[in-house]
Amino acid sequence: MTDIRCRYLGLHLRSPIVASPSPMTGNIETLLSLQQAGVAAVVLPSLFEEEVEDESMSLSYHLDAGTESFAEATSYLPPAPLGLVGPMRHVRLVSAAKEVLSIPVIASLNGTSDGGWLRYASMLTDAGADALELNLYSIEASAGRTATAVEEANVRLIEQVRRRVDVPIAVKLSPYLSATANFAHRLVEIGVDGLVLFNRFYQPDIDIETWDVVPRLELSTSADLRLPLQWIALLRPQLPTTSLALTSGVHSGADVVKGLLAGADVVMMASALLRRGAGQVQLAESELVAWMAASDCDSVAQLRGSVSAGGAKEPRAYERVQYIRTLQSYRRRLPANATAPGLD
Repeated sequence: MTDIRCRYLGLHLRSPIVASPSPMTGNIETLLSLQQAGVAAVVLPSLFEEEVEDESMSLSYHLDAGTESFAEATSYLPPAPLGLVGPMRHVRLVSAAKEVLSIPVIASLNGTSDGGWLRYASMLTDAGADALELNLYSIEASAGRTATAVEEANVRLIEQVRRRVDVPIAVKLSPYLSATANFAHRLVEIGVDGLVLFNRFYQPDIDIETWDVVPRLELSTSADLRLPLQWIALLRPQLPTTSLALTSGVHSGADVVKGLLAGADVVMMASALLRRGAGQVQLAESELVAWMAASDCDSVAQLRGSVSAGGAKEPRAYERVQYIRTLQSYRRRLPANATAPGLD
């Protein structure tokens, strides 16, 4: 029998396929459909501190507006759904998910202040989250702030959260770090249990008709798998006991296999689920099992890290060789008398 069980953040999972934060993990009905489809764990939508603070302040303003002028009317106001705004919306979702799901529930948090990181981390874990994913989602656009200052602040905050909560912690990294491997090691040294590679930043667009900056959501494709795949492969031999999750670009069983071969403990799906629904989990799992059977692989553990950088004597040589081979592979697709712009 093909064994696809694995461990992530110390949690025993039935397979390496996890649902990452998206609207699919934001309500109980779709969470149940994901569990029925066979997903091994779910990461709930991230609690963004500035978002929940804005909600709370807006509610407070509207509740207070006019109370001095129309006191006789206040007794007719219906009870406000206080549990559906601010941080309680996320806390309630964690509690409700834990009540109905039998798979691990991972809460996600993105703070903007020391107090916010600690307060909301405690609230989410007290609600019953099996683990906590700290979502480092910020664009550092200030020319006066150095990379060192940014990383020091993140390490300090994460260390405080580590001391505050008892559940396993994963950190979802930005792909724009100046020294990814060094930062990853520092996080492991302060007690982080796992790393998620990478946070996918959504860039705005410009509407040339209205001259407005507008949001544009582009779902991932399998081509987006390559960046996290490379870094998972580079980090696996350096961090042999740290949980590694690959996210962005996981759409098929082949993508799952690639992630495992590179060294991921789990792969996370979001865009594929939004495009095709929860059934994509079943399809990817069946493709994984079929590939393992055809390749005489008995377990996921046998695959993990088989094609990581661990086989290279010098990791930097491995990176450079891959760079050269990539360019050469493109040249081979060109006619004999053609040149590739930018490659020579």
